[in-house]
Amino acid sequence: MPAVPFVHLHLHSEYSLADSTIRIGELVKRCVALSQPAVALTDLDNLFAAVKFYKAAEGAGIKPIIGADVGLADGNETAARMTLLCRDRAGYLTLSRLLTRAWMEGHRTDGVALRPEWLREDNGGLFALAGRQSLAGRLATSNRHELAEAWLMDWRGVFGERLHLELTRTGREGEDAFNAFALHASTKRSLPVIASNDVRFIDAEGFDAHEARVCIASGRVLDDPKRPKDYSSEQFLKSSEDMQALFADVPDAIDNAFALATRCNVEMKLGEYALPAFRCRATTPSKAGCAAPRAKASKSACSRIRLRRTRRARTTTRAWTSSWTSSSRWGSPVTS
Repeated sequence: MPAVPFVHLHLHSEYSLADSTIRIGELVKRCVALSQPAVALTDLDNLFAAVKFYKAAEGAGIKPIIGADVGLADGNETAARMTLLCRDRAGYLTLSRLLTRAWMEGHRTDGVALRPEWLREDNGGLFALAGRQSLAGRLATSNRHELAEAWLMDWRGVFGERLHLELTRTGREGEDAFNAFALHASTKRSLPVIASNDVRFIDAEGFDAHEARVCIASGRVLDDPKRPKDYSSEQFLKSSEDMQALFADVPDAIDNAFALATRCNVEMKLGEYALPAFRCRATTPSKAGCAAPRAKASKSACSRIRLRRTRRARTTTRAWTSSWTSSSRWGSPVTS
């Protein structure tokens, strides 16, 4: 039986601005070269690249999966991260509303964040991935496993079977501790785990350029010994074979990633105008709405505009003619 192809479900592009160098075109080309059937785009707090990504992936025969990394925080506490994936168009609209609200009402000194209650109230059509940067991840890496498990159970009550645990093996601090906790919680609480590489650049050679991008965004220099080292050289778009070898001891994580990808089916209608539906006044005389009165008003307005233009043109012509005939430099008019 052939191995299930791997699908990357956590990936930032250059539209995340601060921590990725991946361009949409090269992402799609790389997925085609690696024979990967689908890929997710989960930029940081935005959907700026969604349409461009959707068109490029569809055109290349790659299934586009749309999502975003969002921050969750109450008040001024440090925001924890959660990855949200759109199951369908309803999920895409839900995520759009949440991100809009974050940018309108959730501004903080370190960016924007959702309040947990916003996500509790509005999460239809979304899958959630909780990884090392989630609050459960932070609690688990500080050996507060009971609180981490309680946090997971709380969000499972919100998302149900749509909640997944994200495993990564990129050599970053805290990964082993969280992975051990996640595998234990998965067995104990029947939570599915998925494999991920938390992708930030296309290939291994792109790490240095990525680090330069991070330094520019954070106002630091590469030689600064005190700068945070939040990324590793392993966070590139690995092949299915590489990911299967990396998670050979947890094959379910590979299978679950593929299964989740099959459940994400966003369809965008592009090239169609979506005009707002304006309400007519209550005094509209007929059920046909405002079409007839508006047509008459429009026709009347156009007539008035044409009349004003005609009058203005005649006035200008008369003034120009008078100035021309009275100008001494042209001499007296010739008479016969």
